[in-house]
Amino acid sequence: MPAEPSATGPAIPLARWADRQLEALARDHGLPRLDGATLLGERGANGGYRIRGPISAGLGGSRLLPTRDGGWFALTLIREIDRELLPALFGDATLAIHDNDAIAAATLAHDCHNLVERGRLLGLPVAGIDEDPVSPPIEVLELGKARSRPIGHRPLVVDLSAIWAGPLAGHLLWQAGMDVVKVESRTRPDLIRRDDPATFDLINQGKASLLVDFDSTDEKARLIDLIRRADVVIESSRPRALRHLGIDAAALVREVPGLVWLTVTGHGARGEAADWVGIGNDCGVAGGLSRALAEVTGEVGYVGDAIADPLTGIVGARTVLRALHEGRAKRIGLSMSAITAMAVAEERAHDRAAFEGELRAWGRAVGSGFPHVSRRALTAPVRPIGADTDRYLGACVAC
Repeated sequence: MPAEPSATGPAIPLARWADRQLEALARDHGLPRLDGATLLGERGANGGYRIRGPISAGLGGSRLLPTRDGGWFALTLIREIDRELLPALFGDATLAIHDNDAIAAATLAHDCHNLVERGRLLGLPVAGIDEDPVSPPIEVLELGKARSRPIGHRPLVVDLSAIWAGPLAGHLLWQAGMDVVKVESRTRPDLIRRDDPATFDLINQGKASLLVDFDSTDEKARLIDLIRRADVVIESSRPRALRHLGIDAAALVREVPGLVWLTVTGHGARGEAADWVGIGNDCGVAGGLSRALAEVTGEVGYVGDAIADPLTGIVGARTVLRALHEGRAKRIGLSMSAITAMAVAEERAHDRAAFEGELRAWGRAVGSGFPHVSRRALTAPVRPIGADTDRYLGACVAC
């Protein structure tokens, strides 16, 4: 059933859009029927999140700040290195980088466009409220040879992604009956494993767990051998990081018949946008959702919880399943900001009045808790970190 407002909070705008995508996954590919309200809201509801207007839900790692030209600048600071870059962003070596009031004052002294441009050059996750996405939501980047899979073949998915969007796509593919292996760095495991273990467990249940030392030539070679045996790869690395891993995605797609390679990005997989950092909250802003809220409420704020992540995870799963059905190898880029913009446009076309009513309700609910959704029960074990490394990479690699 489409998502409806709960008794304890407003519906998350775009939950009905997500619900229609999940209905199509169930209809076309036999997945269990999930609903949009659950996938968009379960982290916020079960984490005790509150609707906080211009401060993102959860730990408040992203803020919408007014700028000199009347714009609004989304700045996400979830890593210490992001704060260390703030003096360069604002051109102020004396800036108190842990003082939110000082950061807000510095933002107000600059124009939004200039901050977004400079922030992206520095590698910061930033956005402006009036951006237009520079990339398509879904883009075919490379084509290869076709492969005919036998009836009953269980596809192998190598999930190199982290946090939420990519792992959620892998989770939905696991629900479609695929063999999914989650690959993490020995030195830098997926941050969500530590920061939000409940969500980590939900979207990584049933996946095998591999650890790889990406400074080891041998271990990287074993991983590439695994990729050559795979049907699907999911990754969310910027081009420089992928090169550091020793992985040439385009070459592997040309080499391995039928390989579907999903590249999850903040803002696009080609040109300079491929190097821009994007996280769910700021990508939602770049996709126009905060502007849509302001248009109907007169107030600027975040909508949902890192909403571009679950929207992209759902789109990623649908995209992979279609590509596997076609059989031809291809590399596909997803832009989280453009997927948000696509969802906004499609929801307006589907039922503009209902969408704007949900935005108004969301705006009125600042200060209240996230809408209640029941936590999904785990239906498969969560494998200990690195437990399946030897099984999938061949020789035993010491943990």
